[in-house]
Amino acid sequence: MISILIGLGLLMLLAYLGWSIIWIAPLVSGIVAILSGMNILESYTSTYMEGFVGFAKDYFPIFLFGAIFGKLMEDTGAAQSVAYKISSLIGETRAILGMLLSAAILTYGGVSLFVVVFAVYPLAVAMFRQANVPRKLIPSTFVLGAFTFTMTALPGTPQIQNIIPINTFKTSTMAAPILGIVAGLIMAVLGYFYLKFREKQLVKNGEEFTEPQGDSKVKSIDEEELPNWILSVIPLLAVVLTLNLFDLNILIALLIGIVLIMVFNFDEYKSFIDSVNGGASGSVMATINTSAAVGFGSVVTASPGFDSVKEFIFSIPFSPYFSEAFAVSLLAMITGSASGGMGIALEALGQEYYDIAVNQGLSLEAFHRITSVASGASILPHNGALLTLFTVTGLTHKDSYKDVFVVGLVIPMIATIAIIFLAMMGIN
Repeated sequence: MISILIGLGLLMLLAYLGWSIIWIAPLVSGIVAILSGMNILESYTSTYMEGFVGFAKDYFPIFLFGAIFGKLMEDTGAAQSVAYKISSLIGETRAILGMLLSAAILTYGGVSLFVVVFAVYPLAVAMFRQANVPRKLIPSTFVLGAFTFTMTALPGTPQIQNIIPINTFKTSTMAAPILGIVAGLIMAVLGYFYLKFREKQLVKNGEEFTEPQGDSKVKSIDEEELPNWILSVIPLLAVVLTLNLFDLNILIALLIGIVLIMVFNFDEYKSFIDSVNGGASGSVMATINTSAAVGFGSVVTASPGFDSVKEFIFSIPFSPYFSEAFAVSLLAMITGSASGGMGIALEALGQEYYDIAVNQGLSLEAFHRITSVASGASILPHNGALLTLFTVTGLTHKDSYKDVFVVGLVIPMIATIAIIFLAMMGIN
C-alpha cells in the first residue's frame, strides 16, 4: 500500500510542477511496480498498455467527434454568436451572469471545455470591460459555467464526464435526473451568489477592470461578422435532443451536429478542412492524456498492495456512495483531470461498486451521477484545464485561484455530499 501512496504522491507532485502526464504516468507506474515487487517491463508493456489501449478504444471516437464539433463551432463563429446573443439578452451590466450562461449553454450543447474558453474569452473581456468588473473574476466565472454543473451534474449533458460511467453502471446520460438537477442547482446558484459577493467586495476595495496584456489581448467583436444566432444554436440543440430524446448514440448525435454546422455555414467551406484537422489533432492529445492516467490505474490495480487500498476505501463509514465519491474525487485531484481520475477509479473499483449496487439493492443510476459530480469536485492548482484557462486569460493563481477554489472545488463538494444523502434516502 505504501508503494501505491508513493506513486500517487509522485504523480501529483510532477503534475503540479508542470510535467506532462503522458510520460510521468508510465514513469510513476514503473516506480509502483518496482516497489511492489512486480516485473517492471511486463507492468509497462502489458498491464499499463492494456489499460491505456482499452480506454482509447472505448472513448477515442467520442473525443474525436466532440473535438471536431467544438472546433467547427469556434471557427465558424457559431459559438461566439450564441454567446453574444445571450450576453445581449442579459444586459451589459450583468457581465458575470451573461458569461456564466454563455459558457453553460455551450458546454451543455456538447462544445468541449477548452473550445468554450477560447471562443467565449473575447466576449467575456468585452462584457467585463463594459460593466467595469475586475478581470480577475473571469477564470472563476468560466470554471462555474463550464467546469461544474453542465459538465457533470445536469442530466443529459454530452460531456465525457457523463459518458464514461455508462459502461460501468449500464446506465444512460439521463441517469438519476433528480440528483443531477439538485447538484446542478446547488453549484449554479451558490456559485453565482458567491461571485456576485466577490464582485461587490472587490469594487468596494477600489478594484476595477484592467486591460489584458501580451498574448491575452483580444480584438473587439463585430456583431455583423457573426453568423445568425438561431442557426448557430440549432446544432447545440440537435446534439442534446438526439442524444437524450431520441436515444441515439453519442457519436451519431455529434455527427448530426457537425453536419448541421457545415450546412448552416457552407459559405465558409474552405475553412472546414483546417477546422476538422485542428479538432482531430486536439482530440488525440486529450485521449492520450486521459488514457495515460487510466494506464497508471491499471498498474495500481494489479499491484499486491491494492487489496489494502480497496479495504481502506470500502471501510469508509455510512454508505458505499461516500467511498465511491471519495475515491473518484481524490484520484481526479491527484491526476489534475476529472475524466482521468474517474477513469482510474472506475478501472480499479468500478466492477466492485457495480456488484455492491446489485447485491445491496442500491441505485446504479445514483452511482453514475455521484461518480460524475465527484469527478468535477477536484480543481487543484495543477488541474490541466485550469492551467489552460490561466494561459488564455493572462491571469495567475495568485490573481484568481481563491475564487476558483470556492466555485470549482468547495461548492461542488457540497453538492456531492447533498446528493449522496438524497441517494441514501432512495431519491434518484
